[in-house]
Amino acid sequence: MSIFSEIPTVWLQISLVGIWLGSILLIAEGLSRFTAVDPEVSRKVVHIGTGNVILLAWWLEIPGWVGITAGILAGTIALISYKVPILPSVNSINRRSFGTFFYAVSIAVLVAWFWPLQNQEYAALGILVMTWGDGLAGAIGQKYGKHLYRVWGMQKSWEGSATMFVVSFAVSSSILLSVQGSVWQTWAVSAVVAVVAATLESVSKWGIDNLTVPIGSGAIAFFLDRL
Repeated sequence: MSIFSEIPTVWLQISLVGIWLGSILLIAEGLSRFTAVDPEVSRKVVHIGTGNVILLAWWLEIPGWVGITAGILAGTIALISYKVPILPSVNSINRRSFGTFFYAVSIAVLVAWFWPLQNQEYAALGILVMTWGDGLAGAIGQKYGKHLYRVWGMQKSWEGSATMFVVSFAVSSSILLSVQGSVWQTWAVSAVVAVVAATLESVSKWGIDNLTVPIGSGAIAFFLDRL
């Protein structure tokens, strides 16, 4: 009886998440198809907008299997879209990248890891560090990056990397403050996460930072807090 009584709540939660994701994709597709904005703008809308769904999943206490399934489906759609242009707002970038696929995989991995432990905050931390850190770092670096450096043949800017550090620290400390308060560990762990995230973002190629940054950030926060 209790199982059936939970079904309406679960489907309501899934519907809310679906509405959020659908709205983000519609906005991005509209920008891509009907405006003259840079393709990178619509991609950032998807990148930042969809990442925040982890907060809905956490706050609404959505079951872990929903997040894992969504990540698998999103990853499958991403792989298909590399061959069939069904999501130009996501893949319309002028470089070889599997970032969208890695992004979906990282969500599935973090949910599968931290939901059973009832430590959803670390999944949210990892995803949001990637969502906001990488999203804003790319935007700031492209527009204001004047001091350049190269890593493994990739051109980066110190302005972009600094943005990644600052935003990662702000995201990490905000989440940890909400669950453990203003203790020294909150600030110390957030600083380490910011360094790790900025480093991983700067050295990753082919969009794999969408996998290494969220999983690395969530993992280092989790293990440091345990210490």
